[in-house]
Amino acid sequence: MIPLLALLTMATPQATVRVLNELPAGTNDFYVGNRAPLLPSVFRKLPVGAVLPRGWVRKQLELQAEGFIGNLTEISKWLKKENNAWLSPTGAGENGWEEVPYWLKGFGDTGYILGDQRIMAEAKVWIEGVLASQREDGYFGPQSNKVANGGAADVWPNMVMLNVLQTSYEHRPDPQVLDFMTRYFEWQSTIPDKQMYLSYWEKHRIGDNLGSIYWLYNRTGNRSLLKLAEKVHKNGANWIAGVPDWHGVNIAQAFREPAQYALMSKDKRHMAATETDYQTVRKLYGQVPGGLFAADENARPGFDDPRQASETCTMVEMMLSDELLLTMTGQRKWAERCEDVAFNSLPASMTPDLKALRYLTSPNMAVSDATSKAPGLQNSGPMQLMDPHDHRCCQHNVSHGWPYYAEHLWLAANGNGLAVGMYAPSEVTAKVGVGDEVKIVEDTDYPFGDTVKFRVAEGQGKFPLLLRLPSWCTNPKLSLNGQPLTFRGKGAWAEVDRAWKTGDELTLTLPMAITVDKWPKHGDAVSINRGPLSYSLQIEEANVRKGGTEKWPAFEIRPQSPWNYAIDPASIRLAVAKKATGQPWSLEEVPVSLKAKARRIPEWKLDTFGLVSPLQQSPALTKEPLEDITLVPMGAARLRISVFPTFSLTKGTKWTPPQMPKPSLPTSASHVFGGDSVNALSDGLFPKSSNDAHIPRFTWWDHKGSTEWVQYNLSTPLAASSVAVYWFDDRQSNGLCRIPKSWRLLYLDGGTWKEVQSSGTFAIARDKLNVVRFEPVVAAQWRIEAVLQPGFSAGILEWEIK
Repeated sequence: MIPLLALLTMATPQATVRVLNELPAGTNDFYVGNRAPLLPSVFRKLPVGAVLPRGWVRKQLELQAEGFIGNLTEISKWLKKENNAWLSPTGAGENGWEEVPYWLKGFGDTGYILGDQRIMAEAKVWIEGVLASQREDGYFGPQSNKVANGGAADVWPNMVMLNVLQTSYEHRPDPQVLDFMTRYFEWQSTIPDKQMYLSYWEKHRIGDNLGSIYWLYNRTGNRSLLKLAEKVHKNGANWIAGVPDWHGVNIAQAFREPAQYALMSKDKRHMAATETDYQTVRKLYGQVPGGLFAADENARPGFDDPRQASETCTMVEMMLSDELLLTMTGQRKWAERCEDVAFNSLPASMTPDLKALRYLTSPNMAVSDATSKAPGLQNSGPMQLMDPHDHRCCQHNVSHGWPYYAEHLWLAANGNGLAVGMYAPSEVTAKVGVGDEVKIVEDTDYPFGDTVKFRVAEGQGKFPLLLRLPSWCTNPKLSLNGQPLTFRGKGAWAEVDRAWKTGDELTLTLPMAITVDKWPKHGDAVSINRGPLSYSLQIEEANVRKGGTEKWPAFEIRPQSPWNYAIDPASIRLAVAKKATGQPWSLEEVPVSLKAKARRIPEWKLDTFGLVSPLQQSPALTKEPLEDITLVPMGAARLRISVFPTFSLTKGTKWTPPQMPKPSLPTSASHVFGGDSVNALSDGLFPKSSNDAHIPRFTWWDHKGSTEWVQYNLSTPLAASSVAVYWFDDRQSNGLCRIPKSWRLLYLDGGTWKEVQSSGTFAIARDKLNVVRFEPVVAAQWRIEAVLQPGFSAGILEWEIK
């Protein structure tokens, strides 16, 4: 570990204050940390219930309990108890995948934190069902997962369920949980290396498995668990060598694994690999505010504009990785990265009442409706519809976002102290010093306000209290019982050591300046921050019912005001700053806002997918009238522009409007994939290559090796003598669409399909129009019939006939 660096020590009659850059490992007599030979702990997570949120954080958990997460058993088919494999002693039944543990992971914690008897009783039913499912060999859970990989086990769902059991144990220690996990890991140790992690999800998410092994080892000291940890690391995806996979959730969940393994290897290169992976992803796809990156569902070359999205799953998994890394390393950057996602991204993924969510959220999104936006967004379907009934993985996994955040606000520190890594209204009850129990209340409007007050409500004792000094704050201030505590120098943490007594009040002031980030990758566009909050344009929103049920409706969100503004960064000023009440992550109750001068860019429009068209070079040339616009925190804006162009009246770049499709011809097909459209064939959007993912496409996916057709159904006959086809082929991105084995052109004549007469061959080539000339024919219905290659599907990007 890097040795402790004390930049300055100031002794006063009241307290000793040290400003620290790095925190060394050490000991804590009261809370579980790493056992040797693991690297000693820097911080330790307090048991669930030791930290109780107050104010706006508690409001999120209360809304979660009342919203779709707290009532998901009546909404989700995956949580139906009847014949549910997670409740079966033999593991027989249905719905045995990740949905139950995903949901239970945060559902139970919500109950523990709020003391909600209904939720705790419901969680207990599922937990007892899981504990009762352990077989003689130690395996537990759905039998279908045990034989999922051609007879070998897929342990991914069990990784998540182990997190559920760990928190249950922290809430109410039960030796049965330790015995249960010991027997399960003994079973896992017997899996031959060649049969471990044969499926995609488990292979990349081994950090979850590793974390649970450490958790148990630190409580039992069973050294055979360390051998299993080596086995787990050896057989999973290699995140040490770089980013092995570009799925958004996998990245957020798994980039931490090298640092986790470093606790055992003690190799600094492994710890550094986690930061390298993080920076690699951010530099390529994360040049946006909000703490995330473009991966809707995978990060794709050429798709990095702020209009690209992140899954809600990615948000909560990124927060958890940051929380775990903060606890492991004591580095403030992980706290700040967690706050970035928690404040600027997660709240906007759900409706303010937490009764619906969407799968994908973008920093720049001017409409959130049910229309499929593929391939502009990789996922097809209504991925931006606020819907409590849909978005399967995120619908369940989002449950742990707010409770895990609340649990990590306070941490046990070395020297039997406490640390506050992330500021929020809360209270903590913990053992400190020589065993004294204290209760400290944190009263703050952070991140909306700049003052954080800590009051010792009960107890006394001598111990160090560590406070994070945010990197964005240039002049933090401390006072104790109304008297300033003088300290100088720059550092990541302020350690205040004192013999604390009931009634002591420590005040931390973090002045929040307005700052501007420039994004050269996006044509020098800018984003606006004040303290830990990034800001978005306030767009008037209209919720429009779109399905669901009367009790649990789904909604589109449509804009009722302009969004296509270029901003003057020099004009930004604070407009409103008031105390946070109610639900601050809503336009109706947001406590802080900014004002700015801006001009509209008429050429900046929604494109053919209904997405905000990509940013072009700033400053943009515009002579539209100067207007005052309002900026609100990103987390409160479900529709938002968070990355703005700048403008010039004379020397800017003239922006080009997005290419829009022409009206498509009436078309039908033997089959079309749900995420594609027959309208792509004649929309006039010409591809740049056969793998052009920037324009709509038609495919016969997932039909493979079959004979398929697609046809134009014209209202009046067309005299034609040539056809041109641009085939879709995604071999470059490891897809399973290829140019067909063969094809021909037919026309309908008197009820009979006839083949055109051509003197040449029907060319089949990638990355070009395949033109075929034939004897002139007059017909109203024209059909392409294609024989697909064995094992592959096929598709068409554009089809011209004339």
